[in-house]
Amino acid sequence: MMRSYGQYCGLARSLEVVGDRWNLLIVRQLLIAPARYRDLLEGLPGIATNMLADRLRDLETAGVLERRLTGEGCAVEYALTPWGSELRQPIEGLIRWSTPLMIRGPEADAFRPEWLALAVPALLDTRVTTRPSATIGLEIGDAPFQLRASSSGFEIGAQDGSALDATVRADPAYILGLAAGALTLGDARALGVVEVDGDESVVLAVFAA
Repeated sequence: MMRSYGQYCGLARSLEVVGDRWNLLIVRQLLIAPARYRDLLEGLPGIATNMLADRLRDLETAGVLERRLTGEGCAVEYALTPWGSELRQPIEGLIRWSTPLMIRGPEADAFRPEWLALAVPALLDTRVTTRPSATIGLEIGDAPFQLRASSSGFEIGAQDGSALDATVRADPAYILGLAAGALTLGDARALGVVEVDGDESVVLAVFAA
């Protein structure tokens, strides 16, 4: 149940809706893509099933998300409402704000590669003003992704067979460091933490590194 701060303030009323633990992380998952209940459980390591159910119910009641039938018509998935989707901008702002907190790396924290789909574009979008049209493969462990850059922005998704201008192999902490501008490509190469195949100049341009 959402608790009131009893304050006539936009921030207070917003926090009454999304300020409880796990709420913004649920929104993060749904900004990446609509998801079924079991997909949300997998994408939110550490959440209890009853907690997820409670948070989904509260966010649905508040109008942040909705349930809908999948294309097959036999399963329910959760998706953000248009109002809920407006949380993208504040969440991307928090991701950029978190840069000093991310420098120490994951330590013992869980990590899922799909989280980069929200984080990397958020970090690049306000920092890289000259955007070449390019597609870069990102190999993070066993997860192959592609980063597509265009004049309209940046987008990360699973590799779809498109021609790649270059491929970057690195642990997620170093991908985030490049995207945030906290690590240059030259320093990363010198440290031996990043490998690049293909046109390195494209990587330099896309990451402004």
